[in-house]
Amino acid sequence: MTILQALVGYYDRLAARDPDPLTGEPAIEPLGYSREKISFAIMLDGDGKPIDVRDLRERDKKGKPHPRPMIVPAAVKRSSGIAPNLLWDKSSYMLGRTAGECKRVLAERDAFRQRHLDLLAESDDPGLVALQRFLMTWTPERFDAPPFVEEMLDANLVFRLDGDAGLIHEREAAKALVARAEPVAGADNLCLVTGRRAAVQRLHPSIRGVDGAQSSGASLVSFNIAASESHGKEQGDNAPTSAEAAFKYGAALNRLLDRADPRHRLAVGDTTVVFWAEASGAGAEAGAAAAEDLFGALLAPPPPTDEAEAAKLNDALGSLRHGRPVDALALGVESGTRFHVLGLAPNAARLSVRFWLVDTIDAFAARLAEHHGDLDIAPRPWQRPPSVGYLLRRTAALQAKADNVPPLLGGEVLRAILAGTRYPRALLAATIMRLRAGDDPGEGWHAAACRAVLAREARLRLPPDRRAEFDPRREGLPVSLDRDNSDPAYQLGRLFAALETGQRMALGRVNATIRDRYFGAASATPAGVFPLLLRGVQAHLGKLRKSGKDSWLEREIEQITTHLPPSLPRSLKLEAQGRFALGYYHQRAAQFADRKRKAEIDAAETEADAAEAPEGDRADA
Repeated sequence: MTILQALVGYYDRLAARDPDPLTGEPAIEPLGYSREKISFAIMLDGDGKPIDVRDLRERDKKGKPHPRPMIVPAAVKRSSGIAPNLLWDKSSYMLGRTAGECKRVLAERDAFRQRHLDLLAESDDPGLVALQRFLMTWTPERFDAPPFVEEMLDANLVFRLDGDAGLIHEREAAKALVARAEPVAGADNLCLVTGRRAAVQRLHPSIRGVDGAQSSGASLVSFNIAASESHGKEQGDNAPTSAEAAFKYGAALNRLLDRADPRHRLAVGDTTVVFWAEASGAGAEAGAAAAEDLFGALLAPPPPTDEAEAAKLNDALGSLRHGRPVDALALGVESGTRFHVLGLAPNAARLSVRFWLVDTIDAFAARLAEHHGDLDIAPRPWQRPPSVGYLLRRTAALQAKADNVPPLLGGEVLRAILAGTRYPRALLAATIMRLRAGDDPGEGWHAAACRAVLAREARLRLPPDRRAEFDPRREGLPVSLDRDNSDPAYQLGRLFAALETGQRMALGRVNATIRDRYFGAASATPAGVFPLLLRGVQAHLGKLRKSGKDSWLEREIEQITTHLPPSLPRSLKLEAQGRFALGYYHQRAAQFADRKRKAEIDAAETEADAAEAPEGDRADA
């Protein structure tokens, strides 16, 4: 099934739902309508005289007003020309007034006026007649008098007839007008979405809500270069899509991308992800909603309100990793539910499809659980499983913001997770780069990301029938400390953590630790750095030996060095640097996990801080 076919099916599913019992609004806008942000309603009397202005805006928790999303006749697609909407628009079109300077504001107003006068000429509906009289008598100067307010300028406006509870565009006569006003899209052709002959849509709908794209909307399907016309096909004729199918996929995708209801959307780096489940039959809607909630929770785990909630999510991930079906989780999700995931990224005035994945919710849940399993290290540096967005933000070069995540990385990482393929090497490179830039390797996320990339690569190198037997420990990628690990890079990471502890116990707090000075160099070129560090630790051990505090640390260093080759590697590749970070984290975490050993380290550090030390020794050690 193609993207557009799936979106049309999702629209039909929403259109079949009953209207909202409180507001009476349909679940999705009907054919010929769209959901737009409306700020004010102009109240007209029967003669078309404006007698009041109603503020329709909603207010957030801080009391700041925001336009209200409302279903109105479908917005026209504007580029550089003048094109008025039907029965609503912004102030420059409806009233001939704007907050800034616009040379064509009168032309916009005249276009709105003329289009409506032509359509309303035969109408006898009181609301439409009032609107017709308003347009015939209105002058832009009238805006300077009450009831109009400056906040209306450049806002979207609608009309209401005095005494009516609804708006003019909601009247039955107005709905009939909307149906008649729909222009013929083009010549009949075979629709590639429905397989039926119908009028072809010339310009496809604008899609709004993709992070980084134009706020006015961008095109998912667009042909606007000379090469697209080489066979005499212009614009929509290159990929014939009926006007009805184009409207449906646009309405469905805009609903999925709606920021006001973010249950079906997620931003990961520069990629905006939307997802939905198929549903059919009695009770299927509840099952589809449960599948969507499960997918969202696994992809971006919500903050737990207590430890029990975090344990529940971890148990669910463990069950999925062991092959249990999703219906065994008692979450109302039916195994075999068809699921769709679409990744979109901005590309000037158009949208790029980063990925399009269709599978069962069982398959996606299992792959997400596998991803969290690949990230698993002990001790865990987080209470709840980290979201993909969190990991990517930590790789950002500046301020851990999503805007600074390396381009393309978000989409590639998410595709690897959802498809069960290898993580991009760029994730490993970005993580190592953060360590070289001065990140604290003891935070744990670096080690988890490195282990995930390397463990998945090792598992996928095996034949498919042997991957279930994969043991990361045999590959030198343990979950917790492996004292007998045969990989030199892992042991060098352990050694660096032990040397850092020796400095800390001997000197206390110093201006620049060996981690601050040498971590990047030690992980990349160990042969050039570790001899210097090993000479330095002898002085630290000598100082600790005088007070009887060196025994366990000296034994630890000796145990690590027995696993190192006689000649240290001159350089370590990127993969080995990831193992170095993993060994460092495991060794450091194990030292502080032992309460007796942690108390000894803290006591030695406090004593060293209290003792007087030469300024140069404390600064340069």
